[in-house]
Amino acid sequence: MSTAPVASSTVHPTCAVNLRIRDDVRALIDRAAKSHGKSRSDFMIDAARRAAEEALLDQTLVRVDAATYAHFLAVLDQPPSGEGFERLMRAGKPWQALSL
Repeated sequence: MSTAPVASSTVHPTCAVNLRIRDDVRALIDRAAKSHGKSRSDFMIDAARRAAEEALLDQTLVRVDAATYAHFLAVLDQPPSGEGFERLMRAGKPWQALSL
């Protein structure tokens, strides 16, 4: 009698994560999950894991002198503007364009 390896929750224990989301967000997630052939839970877990990894990988320490840092902060404090910004704000949201 052969014994095949069985996935065990003792190797990688799981726990519940409860979320409250709006109906439109849930519908968007369901649509995306279906397009990838995944369950809502699997899709959300994969997306959350990728986002967590990217957030941690995007952390970068940049050392600059005081004058450069002051200039950086001044640029960040300026409101967005320009033709490119205006065009971006007028653009439609592709995830809202289609309704299935």
